[in-house]
Amino acid sequence: MKIRLLVLFSLFLAGLNAQAQKNITYAGTPSGPQLLDLYLPANAKAPVPLIIWIHGGGWKNGSKENCLPVRLGFTERGYAVASINYRLTGEAAFPAQIEDCKAAVRWLRAHAKEYGLDAGRFGAWGSSAGGHLVALLGTSGDVAGFDTGANLEVSSRVQAVCDYYGPSDFNTMGDVQGFERHARADSPESALLGGTASEKPETAKAASPVSHVTPDDPPFLIVHGDSDRTVPLDQSRRMDAALRKAGVKTELIVFPGAGHGGPAFSSPETANKVAAFFDSHLK
Repeated sequence: MKIRLLVLFSLFLAGLNAQAQKNITYAGTPSGPQLLDLYLPANAKAPVPLIIWIHGGGWKNGSKENCLPVRLGFTERGYAVASINYRLTGEAAFPAQIEDCKAAVRWLRAHAKEYGLDAGRFGAWGSSAGGHLVALLGTSGDVAGFDTGANLEVSSRVQAVCDYYGPSDFNTMGDVQGFERHARADSPESALLGGTASEKPETAKAASPVSHVTPDDPPFLIVHGDSDRTVPLDQSRRMDAALRKAGVKTELIVFPGAGHGGPAFSSPETANKVAAFFDSHLK
């Protein structure tokens, strides 16, 4: 869809005007069109680096409307931000979610010149289920089977990943004491996989970012609270360890006393750490 057909308006964000283009169709699926919102920094010299935000919600809820990088002023820092929707588990099981995320990356890369984006400087950032999906984006750049649909002539790789407390290994998640519920048939993970991890071990492996780690993966910043009662800290430790073993640049930040989200993850100090990470790899 051309820019002239999109709704274009200005939002007052973080003290600056940012152009927001809403509800852009990036892919067609059996569930209908998949949409993204694109926020472009005002008065920035193109091409600009892009941060792709992927929302959480247990793969069954959530929306692109609540975009953390925009709320934290990343357009003011000179980044374009794309916030995407993807098929939820009420519509389709895995791998629909990562297929949609990769389709969004490809669409944005294919249209980079049109929107003033730097196609070689794409970062991904997400929380919880979105953290899982950005981690999988980061480690599955060489997994051709997840690339389906249009714009297959361009890459779905990203150049940096910020993973906020995302699951990384579905075959071990329910083994952690206190988190056994993740192995039950009524868990969000089972809805994603189309069955429990024990029933679908190969699907669980395919959906696990740790399974796809290779030395050419992009750098990671992983952030987790040590009092998270939804996703065990062990998942981020496993992700960090797998990346380190492969020689991939990675940093794990653990917030003492923090749960599954909360003020620690959106504080000015944390925003500065995330900005420093993306700056070092995308600018």
